[in-house]
Amino acid sequence: MPPRKLLNRITINPKVCHGKACIRGTRIMVSVILDNLAEGRTPQQIVRDYPPLKIQDVEAAIAYAAELANEEELLPLRASGK
Repeated sequence: MPPRKLLNRITINPKVCHGKACIRGTRIMVSVILDNLAEGRTPQQIVRDYPPLKIQDVEAAIAYAAELANEEELLPLRASGK
């Protein structure tokens, strides 16, 4: 599915999850999906653990993050413990 079409699976509503980006029709935040991926979980594992999700929703979360990375000025993360 093209990235632009994937982004249609993402919704932002100030009345849902404090306005955080969520998968359309759910209260599953994009950040939850990205955190799971960052922890090494596969899209298949995420879909299994969050039954409302489809693989395309995980792809949409990645496309959303890529879009943000392209559009925002990113600040380097500081190492913890310093």
